[in-house]
Amino acid sequence: MTPCRQKHAVRAAQASLSLSFWLAASIALAQGSVNPSGDPSPALQTATEMNQRLQEARGTLATSTANTQGDETRIGAEDLLNIAVFEAPEMNSAARVSASGEISLPLLGAVHAAGLTPGELESVLKTRLRGTYLKDPHVGVFVQELQSHPISVVGAVKMPGVFQIRGAKPVIEVLSMAQGLADDAGDTVLIMRGGEFSAWGNSDPSEHAPSQSNSAIEEIDLKKLLDSADSSLNVPVRPGDIVKVPRAGIVYVVGEVQKPGGFVLQNNENISVLQALALAQGPTHTSAIGRSRLIRTDPLTGKRKEIPMNLGKILAGKAPDAFLQPKDIVFVPNSAAKSVLYRGSEAALQTAAGVAIYRW
Repeated sequence: MTPCRQKHAVRAAQASLSLSFWLAASIALAQGSVNPSGDPSPALQTATEMNQRLQEARGTLATSTANTQGDETRIGAEDLLNIAVFEAPEMNSAARVSASGEISLPLLGAVHAAGLTPGELESVLKTRLRGTYLKDPHVGVFVQELQSHPISVVGAVKMPGVFQIRGAKPVIEVLSMAQGLADDAGDTVLIMRGGEFSAWGNSDPSEHAPSQSNSAIEEIDLKKLLDSADSSLNVPVRPGDIVKVPRAGIVYVVGEVQKPGGFVLQNNENISVLQALALAQGPTHTSAIGRSRLIRTDPLTGKRKEIPMNLGKILAGKAPDAFLQPKDIVFVPNSAAKSVLYRGSEAALQTAAGVAIYRW
């Protein structure tokens, strides 16, 4: 290679290196403006932390809420009972409560059981036996299989389903039965009271069923529940109730960003455009941040509209940093000019490196 050609190659390499350093500095400055602290994500409370606090709160409030579970379980339809007559073992039997609330026993025939506690049913059976077959009978009633006291736990929990409970359970214990909160759980718990629910067959619903005044949706602030030691917030959940944990909103950042994807609004926190961009780890070196768009879905009509957004001005503080709504999409397009420039700088760097190696 002639000395003249070597000089031209060195100058081209120096120019390419300067251009690459300028691009890298611009990108670093833009990303630093997104999150000056250097932390790639805002301090949002995770579902794991909420579940840890859920377990702690369950232990703290266990003694103060014990009175909500003190009532003896009442027998209902489809429950399986074990009945023992100590003076006449041949009368021992397992009986399932019918839909009409009755059980059928040897010698005694149909006996109404729904709506009674096991102790009350024991007294009824003793009276029936004493008047017919035994002088001083002793009867034991045990609920072997509970089927009449369901609660439903749905929504953003790890194991949604139907659970059978004896008496009332505090809402923290019910959430623990569902294995805690899912990663996309919101910040509220809804309890839909089963005012029309009656698990006791033909028994008087006014005596046992929840009152109509409680047939409503009760909303509980999950953060207040877990932060406070006030047992009144840990409301009881009764058979027939539905516990729902709404899911938190999600915003999406796609296009020319380092980490595109959807980001959960933990505990329904408000999140701005810059915070969402920080969660996506900032724009790439080939992004056209000045031509970004916000795609928003109308919750009533379901139609999408595109809102032009200049991320460059927002990063520079020349435009307001707007807050996003659930299901918003921030789209950062690609810049063709930057892509060509970047590829050219890469080619120049490779050429310069080859020349340096050749000369060495």
